[in-house]
Amino acid sequence: MPIKTEEAAASPARHAGGGDDDGRGRRRVLVFPLPFQGHVTPMLQLADALRSRGGFAVTVFLAPVPSSSSLLHRPAGYRFVTVGAGVAGAAAALIPSGTGGDFAGALMRLDALLRAPFEDCLRQELAADEDAAACLVVDSNLRGMQEVAERLGVATLALRTGGACCLVAYMAFPELCGKGILPPPTSARRDQHQMDMQLDELPPLRLRDMMFSATTTHATMATCLERLLDSSRCSSGVILNTFNDLENSDLQKIANGLNVPEAESVIYVSFGSLASMDPEEILETAWGLVDSQMPFLWVIRPNMVQGSLQVGLPDGFEEATRGSGMVVSWAPQQDVLKHQAVGGFWTHNGWNSTLESICDGVPMICRPQFADQMINARYVEEVWKIGFELEGKLERGMIERALRKLMCSEGGNEMRQRAKDLKKKATTCVEKGGSSKTAIDMLVNRIMSF
Repeated sequence: MPIKTEEAAASPARHAGGGDDDGRGRRRVLVFPLPFQGHVTPMLQLADALRSRGGFAVTVFLAPVPSSSSLLHRPAGYRFVTVGAGVAGAAAALIPSGTGGDFAGALMRLDALLRAPFEDCLRQELAADEDAAACLVVDSNLRGMQEVAERLGVATLALRTGGACCLVAYMAFPELCGKGILPPPTSARRDQHQMDMQLDELPPLRLRDMMFSATTTHATMATCLERLLDSSRCSSGVILNTFNDLENSDLQKIANGLNVPEAESVIYVSFGSLASMDPEEILETAWGLVDSQMPFLWVIRPNMVQGSLQVGLPDGFEEATRGSGMVVSWAPQQDVLKHQAVGGFWTHNGWNSTLESICDGVPMICRPQFADQMINARYVEEVWKIGFELEGKLERGMIERALRKLMCSEGGNEMRQRAKDLKKKATTCVEKGGSSKTAIDMLVNRIMSF
């Protein structure tokens, strides 16, 4: 990815707009619903909202099965693209008739069947209108389509057409399996009392409510739900067909458990005005960012590489991060850290950067190099517990794990909450009666007394 010579805007996100009626010259949203009416309808309702409220052009990808590709009414103003017309017969044969089939297994087989055709379609779409593709909104059951988009550098959003309560239940499925509650033994399935057992982890649900299919094996269902949750965790955001006042507590559980809300999803990477890296460290950092699949803003100064005035990023990096990452030569750091999209700061831990991160409630990955930076990093990790040090030789796997620890783990969430608590205290100290406000007043009085 070439380094931008201009200054970055205060927002880590890029914007573009304007254009004519066919969508050229304005941002285009790509959507791919699961080919069932209950999934197509909310996806098209979302597309209509994006088009009317955001002015986006919309391309709708459709699987080659009757329930989606033969929609009786195709709304005007959209571009419809059938994916995998050459495998239509095989795709249609995968869909069970009635409610007695193995739907979970069928969904995964359909997802696998459409991967290659979708990659061809998406490449053609990007080649025809490369700069306009803002993102792909994909049904969370189509993890394979999401993986294709990620590989081609297209940001993804996952649409859950069911309720938030259902997604919370899916999120709890592995825990219930680990505790031996699922799958229940055959004898328990015949015992109504046992099947009516309340689940302490999921009030008000009962054991019977977690039996999603009588015709799908437990192993298949577990794999299907794991891929569904992966589509949410690996996306740039999750869209749910519900509203806050209806499912507020479940929405909060999802935000805490999946760590993929639009807010606090971007990692900001900057090592100050003096710190340097060697070419191998730049290379490993670049691929670590790619492998983490985290949205990022990375500041690389022109003189950042030791012994060189130019910075070279690896071939393939720009394509791998298109739509999800940005590299700039300078950014207004305080504005960036204040932005709601930023959820973590990979820093050299100079005191200014450390204090700015604390005052804006952003947890840190620490990579100190000299002077006071080692002391600051140690206090971040051991005293304030709002980050951790990345020690040793930089290696892409280590970087990926560190980024995911900060942005996606329960431990990272705890660091983020402690950072927010310190932010509140920092805000209080400069208000009337606060310690810093009082100290400034005392300083002013002292100077005036000279």
